[in-house]
Amino acid sequence: MLYGVLWFGIYNVALNWSEQHVDAGTAAIIVSTAPILIAVIAGFSLKEGFPRPLLTGSAVAFVWPVLIGIGTSTQTLRAGLGTALCVVAAIGHALAVVTQKPLLGHASALVVTWLACLVGIVFCLPFAAQLIHQLGTAAPSSIWWTLYLGAFPTAVAFTTWGYALARSTAGRMGAMTYLVAPISVVLAWLILSETPPWLALVGGALCLGGVIFSRRRT
Repeated sequence: MLYGVLWFGIYNVALNWSEQHVDAGTAAIIVSTAPILIAVIAGFSLKEGFPRPLLTGSAVAFVWPVLIGIGTSTQTLRAGLGTALCVVAAIGHALAVVTQKPLLGHASALVVTWLACLVGIVFCLPFAAQLIHQLGTAAPSSIWWTLYLGAFPTAVAFTTWGYALARSTAGRMGAMTYLVAPISVVLAWLILSETPPWLALVGGALCLGGVIFSRRRT
């Protein structure tokens, strides 16, 4: 129940809400602190320790979202409510991963994800009336894309994430999430013809190197 509330309730709601108040660059900088928080919290609570490759690699990988965030941000970090919500999202993300890790020793990734999604539904029930109202005016394409986001980036991705987390440490898996940004840049380049700036390519290379280094064993 705690994992479902933290991830599918607090994290997702806080992140979406924050991006109504701050730009994507600012959100990227703040939310990308989550893997570092995961490493620190897991180091203490899960007794994973603080391997030097993990801390060094995470620090190098963190350069990526900072570079991109600085380049795209149009607001300062004093953006009030939006900034606070980004911090809540980052903390919720970190605590959710650390909470999930022990659960995977007692149930499969599919079961844990399914139960957490059910908890998330209950947590988000206060938004049901607004959902029904907006479904009446939403474009069909928006509805279908929302269903796609729920089925694939959420259900499939979180299940495979749980499978991998059960076979690794929370700290190392947290560092792996830094790969999301460079993969997104490459996909946007290939599919949407969005040519990335040179800073994104340099940052992506640093990110990849940092993640690879963080996976090293001491």
